[in-house]
This record gives sequence, structure tokens and C-alpha cells, in this order.
Amino acid sequence: MVIKAENITTRFGDKVIHDNISFIVKENEIFGILGASGSGKSVLLKQMLLLEHFDKGEYEILGFKLRNINQKDAMILCRQWGVVFQFAALFSFLSVYENIAFPLKEYTKLSDEAIAEIVRIKLRMVGLDEKVLEYSPSQLSGGMQKRVAMARALALDSRLLFLDEPSSGLDPYSSREFDELILSLKHSFNLNVVLVTHDKESMKTVLERFLIIDDKKVAFCGTYEELKIQNERLFKRFME
Repeated sequence: MVIKAENITTRFGDKVIHDNISFIVKENEIFGILGASGSGKSVLLKQMLLLEHFDKGEYEILGFKLRNINQKDAMILCRQWGVVFQFAALFSFLSVYENIAFPLKEYTKLSDEAIAEIVRIKLRMVGLDEKVLEYSPSQLSGGMQKRVAMARALALDSRLLFLDEPSSGLDPYSSREFDELILSLKHSFNLNVVLVTHDKESMKTVLERFLIIDDKKVAFCGTYEELKIQNERLFKRFME
């Protein structure tokens, strides 16, 4: 077990977003969070990243409980995960090299030479040529920006990777290429991946298990085939 969420309840004022949501993410799997727009998918992701509050319940991630976590443990935990936000969220004022090197300079005491070597390795891992290192994000296509964001997320050899709508804004061909990259990296490096998505092709081909949030609760948690057999209404709504 990599992540355990137990009875998560979230309110914004009088509005309930999550009502006793529970799930686990197993070792070395790609786990999806699905739901209609406004169902609280990204809120769950932000809670796991310590970026959003939750009112009741508890998360346990890589052995750390999040409620009342102290700053020291939070820093240790943050170094063990990488994040690719929607639309890549690269630093527009930094080059590709500087974007990938940023977490290495922020969290390690490695020499400039060691950082440069790691940056080149991570860039090759995501299928990009070193010639783009001096480019600014604005000079890259959307798909290339997502790959750079992935390289940055993996710069610290993260055990856990969070992806928020990774195919958002990409054409169908680029979306499938990015799906293949996720699968390749997961199998090559035994990554644990949590992915928020609305891409139906990704749901079918990338996710090993997923939960569906519906009416503030977990309406389903399992595999594509299990959903197809167990809940025809949700299957037609989210998969067809």
C-alpha cells in the first residue's frame, strides 16, 4: 500500500465536496481518480499534495499520516513525489534546463556538474533531445512541455508520481504518445502513479484501477472490466 485514504470529508463553507471517501493505492500501480466536472477530483489530488485542507478522515502516504504532519516530515515526504500539473505549469521565465534542474538545486547539495548530468538523463528518459535544453517553454509544443514537466517531476527519483489531467490540451496523437510514456516509465522504474483524468482512452489503456466520485461519494473502485460488469450506468457515463 502506497496511499490510504480513510473517510475523507471535505467542505467549502456549507458545501460538501467529499462525503466519507476511502480508497487505497497499491504498490507499483497506475491508479485513476475519475468523476464529473466539479466532483472534487483535483481537490483530492491537492489534499494528497498538502495543498488543500480536508475536514475529517486521514491520508497515509508512504508511511506518513497527513493530518497534523510536522514541517520536517512534510519536507521528507514532498521529496519522495513528483507532480505534473494540468498544462505542464513550467516556469515560463526559466529555460528547459533550469526547469528540470530546479528541484535538484532546491532540495540537494549536488555540484553543478552532477545536476547537469542528471538533467540530461531525465530529458532522455522522457524522449527529448538535448538541443531543447536552452529553449524556453514557449518554444515547445504542448506535448513537449508535458514531457519536460515529467522530467522535472522525476528529477529527484520520485517513488510516487501525481498527474493532473496530463492529456488536457493535447491532440489525440500527442495524448496517446504521453500515455505510452507513462506506461513505459512506470514499468521501467517501478513508479507508483496517481492520475486524475477525463480522457476515455487513457481510462481504458493506462489505468490499472480507478475510483469514480459521484454525488460526493465513491461510486465505484476497481478495474475497467469490473466496472463494465458491475455498473452499466457508470460504465456508459464515463467509458463509452
